[in-house]
Amino acid sequence: MAVSFTYMLECSDGSLYVGWTSDLEKRLRAHQAGQGSKYTRSRLPVRLAYFEEQPDKHAAMSREWHLKRLTHEQKRALIDSKEKSLYNE
Repeated sequence: MAVSFTYMLECSDGSLYVGWTSDLEKRLRAHQAGQGSKYTRSRLPVRLAYFEEQPDKHAAMSREWHLKRLTHEQKRALIDSKEKSLYNE
């Protein structure tokens, strides 16, 4: 099976959008062009704030479901923890 991704975008209004895809770069370009989703279309520009690689589509969809149920603060904490780990590498 193909690798998939679960991701979070930060929108221009500070809101967070959660999704999944099998091609992260292509999906990000679509969001930035206003063709990714109705939600992000009205909140451009967007930036990739967080992503996780998943082994397959089903795992990515499941993780998306779980991430969407987190509060905004919990999502921010997850983003912050990922950013901190990148700086410590």
